[in-house]
Amino acid sequence: MGACCSCQIGVERVDGYPVGNHKLGKREIHGDSDVAYGDYGARVRVKGSSKYVSMFSQQGTKGNNQDAMTVWENFVGHKDATFCGVFDGHGPVGHKVAQNVRDNLPSKLSSTLKRTIINDLSSNNSDVNDVQHDPLYNSVKQSIIQSFRGMDEDLDIHDVIDTFSSGTTAVTALRKGRHLLVANLGDSRAVLCTRDNKDEMIPVQLTVDLKPNLPGEFERITKCNGRVFAREKESSVHRVWLPDQDTPGLAMARAFGDFCLKDFGLISVPEIYYRKLTAKDEFVVLATDGVWDVLSNEDVIRIVSSASKRSIAARLLVAHAVRAWRIKYPRAKIDDCAAVCLFFKREVPQFTRSSSEKTQLSLNNSELSPNAEHGDSATEDGLETVLDVELPRRREPKPRHHLAPILEENYATQGYYASAETHQDGLNHRRPTRDHFTEQLV
Repeated sequence: MGACCSCQIGVERVDGYPVGNHKLGKREIHGDSDVAYGDYGARVRVKGSSKYVSMFSQQGTKGNNQDAMTVWENFVGHKDATFCGVFDGHGPVGHKVAQNVRDNLPSKLSSTLKRTIINDLSSNNSDVNDVQHDPLYNSVKQSIIQSFRGMDEDLDIHDVIDTFSSGTTAVTALRKGRHLLVANLGDSRAVLCTRDNKDEMIPVQLTVDLKPNLPGEFERITKCNGRVFAREKESSVHRVWLPDQDTPGLAMARAFGDFCLKDFGLISVPEIYYRKLTAKDEFVVLATDGVWDVLSNEDVIRIVSSASKRSIAARLLVAHAVRAWRIKYPRAKIDDCAAVCLFFKREVPQFTRSSSEKTQLSLNNSELSPNAEHGDSATEDGLETVLDVELPRRREPKPRHHLAPILEENYATQGYYASAETHQDGLNHRRPTRDHFTEQLV
């Protein structure tokens, strides 16, 4: 649904699995990158790297790779604008849902922003402390929310992909000059690397893992007659269940798709965060939970910054994550891993780096967070985001719960603390704190 579509091209993921057709224009090959041209001349990648971007995905041991990712440079026709997205599918056709969102959400957003206020971002000099009251940023926020809602509506009536019990997370970043806006739906994560007063690199978590047992999420779901509880054999994993059936057991509170739960509190409204970039900010990493379940925020920025060249940064990060799965949880099924690294500055030549920045991390357990425990549970088998269930196929879109529109509006702008629960494997390593959060746009 692009504005300047001249042909369809088939693109293959880095793991070799075929992906859906992009309705894009001219195609170019740059090394390992497959580049196409999208709306308003944007340069679109689903793998590879560029001057400011590194991206990589690797299939786990659970089946199809359900992770997807995309980068649109020259977004909306602006040279200083870049859109990145990472999507983690779940359910029987979660990989198709993730690919569909990857292929269509950026186009929806670019069309919406082109009609509104993207041109004004470059000239805006508002104080970041007043961002919640700035009409311009509120307009951008509403454009993003509108695009997410439209994407979900398209999935609801899709005539090929059955999204009744399949869906996907989404974490996206839109950079325009010094402005960075991150939208989060589900439990993928965005972490920024900046420097403190001692010029040391530190992580800043930009998103909250939206789990069903967070106070606001729990309240919304139960008001819509959905149920939230953890099963006895996985007491740390809270899931969303239908009112009268112990299905489907979704381990997140917001997602695209999963229409069996949309009448019962699951929403597709993202939480949106804003940061005005400074000279101390280095890069942002978007990744699926296959990375965050085994690597801390500190691990991730250290690994990315250690890469000998930024084009391999995402590949290096995923390699560390896969190795960490094998070392920490040898009996678990390894999750799919996908990461996009967006750098804010020109690459520094190797001969100008300090010796500490040149050092590559070795792929052994000593480089991982010392407080991360090794798994030895007999039940350590890689728990799924959504449990295997028997649900009837939905033939026609159903009217939403009468409370859903009101609650979507009310909860679109609320942020909450994330708990330590994870989903696919019952691991207990993700403990974001409010100190890590940046100023929220919403």
